[in-house]
Amino acid sequence: MTENPSLPRLPVMGVFHISIRFVMVLALAAGAILVGAAPGHAKITGAIIATDGGTLNVRTGPATDQKSAGTLAKGANPEVFCMVRGEEINGSVRTTATWLRIGKDRWISDAYVNWSPAQAVPWCSAASKAATNATVSTKGGELNIRAAANSSADRQGTYANGAGIAVECQAWGQEVDGPARTTGAWYRLGDKRYVSAAYIKWSAGEPWLPWCGQDPPSVPRGGTAGFIDAHASAAQASDSATGVPASVTIAQAILESGWGKGALAREDHNLFGMKCFGSPGDHAIGCRDYATFECSPTGGCFDMNATFRAYANVADSYRDHGDLLANWSRYATAMDHADDPKRFAREIHKAGYATDPQYADKLIGIMDDYDLYRFD
Repeated sequence: MTENPSLPRLPVMGVFHISIRFVMVLALAAGAILVGAAPGHAKITGAIIATDGGTLNVRTGPATDQKSAGTLAKGANPEVFCMVRGEEINGSVRTTATWLRIGKDRWISDAYVNWSPAQAVPWCSAASKAATNATVSTKGGELNIRAAANSSADRQGTYANGAGIAVECQAWGQEVDGPARTTGAWYRLGDKRYVSAAYIKWSAGEPWLPWCGQDPPSVPRGGTAGFIDAHASAAQASDSATGVPASVTIAQAILESGWGKGALAREDHNLFGMKCFGSPGDHAIGCRDYATFECSPTGGCFDMNATFRAYANVADSYRDHGDLLANWSRYATAMDHADDPKRFAREIHKAGYATDPQYADKLIGIMDDYDLYRFD
């Protein structure tokens, strides 16, 4: 089967007020031996709770900041349905970001689970949370396995139409137009083994796969001071590289991500709502669709799906944001006043960075309240 790349599209930047609608998005991760292709309806046995003696908390979501939904005793044998990626946990068995669904709104960290015997655990569907499995979907031919995420990379073999595959993570590469969709996403199946996601269908809906090499979801800790401390070095590194004041950048991250609690920031380390428009750019590692509520500068608000940049880590998000402001001509006047954070905030607002009439005042208020100027 020959991959059919479509013509590349040039990125175009737009100015919108964006609100991400996020009820319960599941960010998924590769699970080493856990990646598999078990039947979507199967309950998986063999999980044994292995704590240091106490009980294991069951959570309503795949992170320790989610509500408790009970406990499991050491030695308990819960039935497992599927897996997702969540907060990375250093447990008594392993350090991992893999979480296991053991019932409706019931999740446990795989960091505290021994498997006997080892089992293949499928991903959970992002929409239904049911187990979902990947199947090759060509129009009868074979699907090439490539050594990298493009159709010109060395061929590593083929899969027949209808074959089940075990996906570890996804990578951004050559855009391909296939039976399942048109996309630049490729699935990594192992070392130097990639297939285009354009030829893959999921039995119960697509999972929320991690990007290969991406840090686990960011779980805000330590309140406002914790957020600032965790992000100051990334903002300062961007300041050194681009000249954009760290104080302004941190204030923008606070305002635009809700102190890191927004879906984009938490799941894909996108602190500033940077969109893809066909390409992840120089600093992001992929593009992902989110449901949004947007208001245009000319008036009118509407629901839509938009594609946002996904980053390997927080620092890359800050650098991408800094490059945008430093290199786009509309912000040239702001860059002329980079030594004056308050003036800089007013100039990027004046240049159309945000449609909120109070945007600059809000940034300055945050900078004043938390003395962010100390990071410039």
